[in-house]
Amino acid sequence: MTYFAHETAVIDPNCEIGEDTKIWHFSHIMSDCKIGKGCNIGQNVVVSPGVVLGRNVKVQNNVSIYTGVICDDDVFLGPSMVFTNVINPRSAVNRKSEYLKTHVGYGASIGANATIVCGNNIGKFAFIGAGAVVTKEVSDYSLWVGNPAKQIGWMSEFGHRLRFNEEGIAQCEESKEYYKLENNQVSKIK
Repeated sequence: MTYFAHETAVIDPNCEIGEDTKIWHFSHIMSDCKIGKGCNIGQNVVVSPGVVLGRNVKVQNNVSIYTGVICDDDVFLGPSMVFTNVINPRSAVNRKSEYLKTHVGYGASIGANATIVCGNNIGKFAFIGAGAVVTKEVSDYSLWVGNPAKQIGWMSEFGHRLRFNEEGIAQCEESKEYYKLENNQVSKIK
C-alpha cells in the first residue's frame, strides 16, 4: 500500500488511491472512487461511489462528496462543505438514475460549510466563500459568497482578490502575476 489510511477509515473494494494520499479517522471511501496522488482526506469524510478526485486535493473534516462529483488537481474543500447530487430529493422516491454531475476545476477553493447544488460546475481557481450556497455555474477565477451565492469579484491563483484598473489589468499582491478582465472573463497574462 502506497497510501496511508487510519485504522478507523473504511475503504470499499475497487477504489484507486494514489501514492502518498492520507485518509484520516472515521472516513469512508466507497466503491469505484478514484483518488489521485498526494491527497489529504480529513476526519469523518464520505466519498461516495464513483467520485473522482485529482492530485493534491485537500478535503477537510466532515465533508460529503456525493456521486457525480469530479474534482481536478489542487482543489481545496473546506470543513463541513457538501455537494448534493439530486435536485429534488424525497425519501420515498428513488432518484439514483437522476444524479447530476458537478465538476470542480483545477485549483478551485470551496470554503467551510458551503453547499454546491448539483449540476453547477465550479471554474478553475474559483473561490467559494464560507457558508455560500452555489445554485448556478461559477466561472474561472470568480469569487462567490452568500445564500444564494452571488459573484462579488475575482481571485488570483494565489487566492488574493484582484482589483482591475481601467484597462482591465490586475496584479496579484503575492505572486506579482498579471490578470486581464475582458468580456466578463479573467485570464492570466503569460
